[in-house]
Amino acid sequence: METTLIGRQEEQDILLKTLTSRESEMVAVFGRRRVGKTFLIKKVYQEHIVFEMTGLQNGNTREQLQNFSIQLATFSKSDVPFKQPSNWLDAFFMLSQFIDNQPSTDKKRVIFLDELPWMAGAKSGFIMGLSWFWNSWAEQRNVIVVICGSATSWMIQKIVNDKGGLHNRITKRIFLKPFTLKETETYLNSRNIFFNHYQITQIYMAMGGIPHYLKEIQVGKSAIQNINDICFSQNGLLRDEFTRLYAALFTNSDNYIAVVRALGMSRQGLSRPAIIKNSELPEGGNSSKILEELEQSGFVTSYYPFDKLKKDMLYRLTDEYSLFYLRFIERHKDEGNDTWQSLSQTQTVKIWAGYAYENTCLKHLPQIKKALGISGIYTQSSTFFQKGNDEEKGVQIDLLLDRNDQIINLFEIKFYNTEFTLTEADARALRNQMRVFKEKTGTKKYLMMSLITTFGLQHNKHSLGLIEQALTMDDLF
Repeated sequence: METTLIGRQEEQDILLKTLTSRESEMVAVFGRRRVGKTFLIKKVYQEHIVFEMTGLQNGNTREQLQNFSIQLATFSKSDVPFKQPSNWLDAFFMLSQFIDNQPSTDKKRVIFLDELPWMAGAKSGFIMGLSWFWNSWAEQRNVIVVICGSATSWMIQKIVNDKGGLHNRITKRIFLKPFTLKETETYLNSRNIFFNHYQITQIYMAMGGIPHYLKEIQVGKSAIQNINDICFSQNGLLRDEFTRLYAALFTNSDNYIAVVRALGMSRQGLSRPAIIKNSELPEGGNSSKILEELEQSGFVTSYYPFDKLKKDMLYRLTDEYSLFYLRFIERHKDEGNDTWQSLSQTQTVKIWAGYAYENTCLKHLPQIKKALGISGIYTQSSTFFQKGNDEEKGVQIDLLLDRNDQIINLFEIKFYNTEFTLTEADARALRNQMRVFKEKTGTKKYLMMSLITTFGLQHNKHSLGLIEQALTMDDLF
């Protein structure tokens, strides 16, 4: 098990403050599978946990209650097995008695319930039992009850937004996100892996900032070699992770996968009607719920194109691993050794890399604003897309920042393995972007053409007077 807690400073501060508060705390921690929720909780609370239980995936209520009695016996260090509770109300009563019978201590005691959605099956009575435990016992005992789950949407709907006994009982909420590029670098360094930023960015674009995935990276191998081993080899962790990932989070996961597949085919993103059509979901077949849950779980991002209305909302697949799996792993995982070494030189991969690098930039907007020196200025981020016709080519702007100081940054994002050199055709296309954007939006703000590349811009006569700000991959770190 890892011993060093990387990053997560804000989350650590929230958890540490609960140890010094004068009242009981119910802390809800959620975030996508494999993101490091359990490790964070155990690392901060390791000396305070008096009971811990992890739900059983696909376990029925009887099996979950049996698991509970086993854990209670383990933490009590009793030679005599505990009787299995008949229901969750009985189980939580047994837990309250167990903690009340412990020697008094100055330390705040922590009860940790992990993978809560797996425990709380339909008609299991779990939520009622937990409500009783909090309202009738825990709230008066100055303890911390930590509830954790990877099914983020379930946690929000059933616990955070509960209208019954748990209504407004959550005192702290933590949505744990994947590592940033900088945190990814720090994590790899802690494992004595010292890649440069280009190697780290390649890995990040393929598997994201998921600690459980990143720990598979081996020292002495390049980014391409590691991606090949982890994603394409017979024993690679991510070779078949895709189906397990969604099945562990969502009931009827095939419908969620169908939506993810539809989004994986579009670079600009899709509207809800287009998603329904492309995924072949029935109209009204819970599509809104599926999209909401995928977004809450961090797989999908919704956004409005510049100056558009709510009905124009688009959805984009922004989970790096899911996109990489659909584009490459699924199609090529049976092609033997050195699969990614061969694929990485193809035009298809270059096209994917451009899209994946855009996603990476969109996830690092605070770093981009800092590099531009506008951290203190309110901005709204969006994209712009204008369909082409017989007379004029279409226009797509990868990212724009609409600033309160009457400036709009229009970004061109390029993933290259060397410095980027602007050609005459590139310059003409960028000037056309600015012209079309100004004409179609009618904006009176100053337009500032900006560039984000990997290794920077080679200035020449085509970039002078056009590119006003050029950021590099290093700025994202």
